[in-house]
Amino acid sequence: MPEQFTTPQAYLYHYESQCPETPYLHQPSDDGTRVYTWGECADQARRLASALRSMGFEPGDRIAIFSRNCAEWIIADLALMVGGYISVPIYSSASEGTTRHTLEDSGSRAVFVGKLDHPEEQDAGIGPEVVRIAFPYPTLDCQHQWQDLLAQHEPLADSFLPSPDDVMTLLYTSGSTGKPKGAVHTYQSFLYAGDQIGRALDFGPKDRLLSYLPLAHCTERAYVEASSIVHQGQLWFVHSVDRFIDALKECQPTFFGSVPRLWKIFQLQVLDKLPAERLALLLKIPVVSGLIKKRIRRQMGLEHSRWFMSGSAPIAGSLLDWWEALDMPLSEGWGMTETFAYGTLLPYGAEIRRGTIGRACPGTELRLSEEGELQIKTVTAMTEYYNDAEKTAESFTDDGFFKTGDRAEIDADGYVRITGRVKEIFKTAKGKYVAPVPIEGRLARNPYVELVCLVGSGMTQPVALVVLAESAAEESREALTASLDATRKELNESLETHAKIGRILVVSETWDTSNGLLTPTLKVRRHQVEQRYAAALAEEHSQPVAFVSQ
Repeated sequence: MPEQFTTPQAYLYHYESQCPETPYLHQPSDDGTRVYTWGECADQARRLASALRSMGFEPGDRIAIFSRNCAEWIIADLALMVGGYISVPIYSSASEGTTRHTLEDSGSRAVFVGKLDHPEEQDAGIGPEVVRIAFPYPTLDCQHQWQDLLAQHEPLADSFLPSPDDVMTLLYTSGSTGKPKGAVHTYQSFLYAGDQIGRALDFGPKDRLLSYLPLAHCTERAYVEASSIVHQGQLWFVHSVDRFIDALKECQPTFFGSVPRLWKIFQLQVLDKLPAERLALLLKIPVVSGLIKKRIRRQMGLEHSRWFMSGSAPIAGSLLDWWEALDMPLSEGWGMTETFAYGTLLPYGAEIRRGTIGRACPGTELRLSEEGELQIKTVTAMTEYYNDAEKTAESFTDDGFFKTGDRAEIDADGYVRITGRVKEIFKTAKGKYVAPVPIEGRLARNPYVELVCLVGSGMTQPVALVVLAESAAEESREALTASLDATRKELNESLETHAKIGRILVVSETWDTSNGLLTPTLKVRRHQVEQRYAAALAEEHSQPVAFVSQ
């Protein structure tokens, strides 16, 4: 662990001079895995910074990164730091409209472009005034190529060192409540989050992380990029979606985090090979139980992982139980784009309390408003929303706490429990309020349920919109109906009359980022889902469980 520095650039220059041959980034391809040392990363970052200078870009200019995770994503970000530019990450799944909004709102003058989810559609989101620089992968047409810039430019000689209070990046929200907003973050936000997260997890040079959740999102930026720069960990990337498990097995991560939807998918993949009844039976046999757990972890590439985490959205208690039974207890954490993913966390080895998101991180104060809204004051808080002074003023209290929009409870030991979003609570036709998140979590215990959204504003009783898991395809509609209705009835027994689920509507289409029903971080866009199924919700259904074609 090097001495404490106040900017990520200082860490890079230290590694460049003191351990240039130490591996940092591992990028798989069809030809094998390319390993980038700290010295190579610094050299390429300096060459790219030099190239940007030659194009006429000045320190302080906004430059975007638009790509799936890869080694070049990190190197491009390092280049922007070395050159004194402000980075603007864009989700690789961003629609044409979101891409255009982000580039125009930020005033980005250039964009690094790599692998994208829907390149044909996304191309039009980049205006002709924005200079395009291509990563060394098949991507959009660009004026400049990565390898050419590296070959044509000498490394930038200057070792730029900003003030910790200088703006480093604009992190755009995922847009779950409207147009994405740009949270302005300084170098201090990035460095403090990476330092404290790494300390809490006892993260060091021997540790390995697989970077696969979007680097455009604050969590991957803080937990993976920032912590690896401060604590000198090694990063691996995924060549393609169908090689995800291969990447896990090659990386052998010592820490592994994901989001609830993916933890559910991982569970279904295990059950596809080892049915639930047989697994439950084997786990009851003392000697066999240990062997089965090791086998599952080995096949997933997680046999060396010592800490597991879930974040971004609420996770069903039944899913937590299932992974804990495999000796993979999931710790939950919480943060926001506005706080650089920093807020609550459970340090490595700390007691996990089911249903809580841990305790306040160092340098963080938490409190509840009179309405039960969680408010936070932290070192890593954004300075403002870019180009939106009015929204900035609305989002902070007079004494500097950020209004998170989350309803929460805090116990005597400081453990925090999120009970829903302030604006997600709806009023039924009976004039009673319903908090959907806890009910959705319990409904998701049904093994056939992958995604659920409870709606009910102005309705006599709430209605659950459900997307089925892949495993449901093997079951008859009669069996699925019986299972879902049994879950509904069991759940309703513990709910107040006004909150009881009137019916379940099983939808046929998948919810994903391409149709706008999930955010890039795989959260359900409630308003969009409710609008999409307005007609189906308005129809009369004679049975408590109905399948709708929309």
